[in-house]
Amino acid sequence: MAGHSKWANIKHKKAHADAKRGKIFTRLIKEITVASRLGGPDASSNPRLRLAIDKARDQNMPKDTIDNAIKRGAGQLDGVAYEEIRYEGYGINGAAVIVDCMTDNRARTAGDVRHAFSKHGGNLGTDGSVAFLFKHCGQIVFAPGTGEDKVIEAAIDAGAEDVVTNDDGSIEVVTGPYDFIAVKDALAKAGLKPEVAEVVMKPLNEVEMTGEDAERMRKLVDALESLDDVQEVYTSAVLEEEA
Repeated sequence: MAGHSKWANIKHKKAHADAKRGKIFTRLIKEITVASRLGGPDASSNPRLRLAIDKARDQNMPKDTIDNAIKRGAGQLDGVAYEEIRYEGYGINGAAVIVDCMTDNRARTAGDVRHAFSKHGGNLGTDGSVAFLFKHCGQIVFAPGTGEDKVIEAAIDAGAEDVVTNDDGSIEVVTGPYDFIAVKDALAKAGLKPEVAEVVMKPLNEVEMTGEDAERMRKLVDALESLDDVQEVYTSAVLEEEA
């Protein structure tokens, strides 16, 4: 599976997110609000809300902020009504890109996403144009040096679909989207702390990019991620580590 750039890409995305901490809070508040609205305010029976709350706690979001977002989603507090929109398109050399958004203004978001694609050498596609190139699943990634046997035993016992050791030594656990919480909890109980734990759109085939192509693709992804209405960006491109 993954080549030399896998761990570098994960670290880059994590560092990029950490650098925009204020924006991370905004995105998580939106996710908590929408999860509460769609699945109810009880995290014990709403896996999507449980995941959003866990991510918010990992970012040290204040409890009152989390509680208020849950209440807004449940209609117990006034607030903006967000809708979920997914855009699909192509980046450099035809790399597949999925952009998940939450917005209170569909026209604004569509214009912003279209502009980012066109400005940075990509093309916005139609619904379904690249989604088939991705798998909706849980992805739990451990840093190089983590005990492989321990991860495999705990993950498989908990119902994970696959455990892959990448060329760079990082270990990736793949789960069904609805088994993610149970597997994540089992790994934590085994004393294993992942660097990344998300329900994602995972590319079925990755395309490694180097040099100028990697730089152009990075600029496109960064431009999309910087948009206020964008929650997540997924791509089949794997970029070489920046110098």
